[in-house]
Amino acid sequence: MPLLEDKVAIVTGGASGIGAATARILAREGAAVAVADIDGPGAAKVADAITAAGGRAVPVTADVAEPDQVAAMVAAAVGEFGGLDVLHSNAMLGDPAVMGADGAVTDLDPDVWDKVMRVNVRGYMLGAKYAIPEMLARGGGVIVNTASVTGFLSELARPAYGTSKAAILGLTRNIATQYGRRGVRCVAVAPGVVLTEGLKANMPPQAREMMAAHHLTGRLGEPEDVGELVAFLASDLAGFITGCAVPVDGGLSAHVASYADERRFMEAAAQHGRR
Repeated sequence: MPLLEDKVAIVTGGASGIGAATARILAREGAAVAVADIDGPGAAKVADAITAAGGRAVPVTADVAEPDQVAAMVAAAVGEFGGLDVLHSNAMLGDPAVMGADGAVTDLDPDVWDKVMRVNVRGYMLGAKYAIPEMLARGGGVIVNTASVTGFLSELARPAYGTSKAAILGLTRNIATQYGRRGVRCVAVAPGVVLTEGLKANMPPQAREMMAAHHLTGRLGEPEDVGELVAFLASDLAGFITGCAVPVDGGLSAHVASYADERRFMEAAAQHGRR
């Protein structure tokens, strides 16, 4: 039996990357999926592909930081499929101009900070605000928030992004605490470096190679790695998991920062010993 048979799900940021992969996987596992994104044509393309493969999906155009649009997104899913069981809040600000300006705190434009928080934090709060009442009407549900390893580990760059992901971890705990006894679970997934379309376009090969060296699996993540975890967490198999963040990072967060250099040193020493 599919993990999510007869469930109804919304995936935000569903037009590409982790969201698109998750929408396809949830549909494969039996869920009817509302594919939501500010990119309406992109959401429609993903929904059409799910339908063509025999699943159930509907596209929804929504800016997750706008209350009226989030309320309409939830209403569209409920109206099309009869209720709501799963919300995967995954949308993030993808504007390269804004993300590129997320640098040193002393140089950071407050408008950049606000734009990141508007989507990456406010959007997740609004999703929960409008989804939870529909979940309670069905006796419960599951919210899975996309955080990041940068929510608990810092980078030299992107302080606004990292702080927004840390805020998602706090929001996850608060939702789980407030609504757990009423049947709503809330969990975060914390990806490492995932090879989305955006990352492939913006991360040079040298940077990818450097980051792969820090992933204990020897490779970077794929969107499907995250989507499979989301499907599990949304299912009854994960019924005792709530209020926490689950890393899906290839071991990136499991070691100290010198790991990659230590490994190269040990390999060189081993080669020297075999001579």
